[in-house]
Amino acid sequence: MDPLDALLTGPRAHGAFLLRSSLAPPWAIRVRDEAPLTLVAVAAGQAWILPASGDPVRLGDGDVAVLRGPDEYTVADEPDTAPRAIIHPGQRCTAPDGTTPYPMTGARSWGNTPDGGCVLVTGTYQVLSEVCAPLLAALPPLVRVPGATSPLVPLLAAEVVRDAPGQEAVLDRLLDLLLVGTLREYLSRPEHEPPPWFRAQADPVVGPVLRLLHDDPAQPWTVAGLAAEVHVSRAALARRFTDLIGQPPMSYLTEWRLGLAADLLREPDATVAEVAARVGYSTAFALSAAFKRVRGISPREYRERAAADRPPLASTGWRRLPA
Repeated sequence: MDPLDALLTGPRAHGAFLLRSSLAPPWAIRVRDEAPLTLVAVAAGQAWILPASGDPVRLGDGDVAVLRGPDEYTVADEPDTAPRAIIHPGQRCTAPDGTTPYPMTGARSWGNTPDGGCVLVTGTYQVLSEVCAPLLAALPPLVRVPGATSPLVPLLAAEVVRDAPGQEAVLDRLLDLLLVGTLREYLSRPEHEPPPWFRAQADPVVGPVLRLLHDDPAQPWTVAGLAAEVHVSRAALARRFTDLIGQPPMSYLTEWRLGLAADLLREPDATVAEVAARVGYSTAFALSAAFKRVRGISPREYRERAAADRPPLASTGWRRLPA
């Protein structure tokens, strides 16, 4: 597992909101759902995205945009079209006057006409993993990858309206694949400045060390032990790792372990002791001390807050229909 693999396992879709919108001009949708991460793909036609700050961005056929929340944004046929629909937290949809703007036209299908010239596929991640924080920090609020040649956009557009056994799992994985491919292409483009952990993958010393830390965080790693694995001195590894990553190896490992622990703590049946063992702490007390020192709250408090902050399922028909 390289660092990009590891970080991209963070935003895994689990019952993500997915919708295929068929639209004919004039149309505009203001999104205020406060979702942490949203993907918008143009399966046909074109659209404009108007972020909360910055210039409007045009999306053409096959283009994919990734939006980092919680700021609102608008998707429209033209930048000056007034919103006809507003998406609220919990994926509740209303017109500006509070009425229902457009009906559902089928399974996970919505819009002002069933045969509109613009077809959008929207995938919204309701909850994100803690380990994807370095990835999100490296992204601007709006990422656009133009002219995507991936077959995943038309495939997802076709699958999203199907009802079949296991369809939710199929859609979640397709959404993940499209997100991973989009971000990988974005980070690899020469006009973008990649984050340090992305550049460090190619380093002959730091790259293998990152893979060791991500593959087996429960190992009792030391700088000396990691240096022996890559056949350099302890001082050389510490200096090179800090220069490329921006922090020492053990600080990076601590952040990685605590991010994993935070994700595991969301599992209701996992005890703090079990989580500690899985991420490299000898006891529950050791994990609790590190967690509170870095994050300011105990693992138990974090678990309670995470449960309270989980967004409720919407009761409106706007929500994705069950497969």
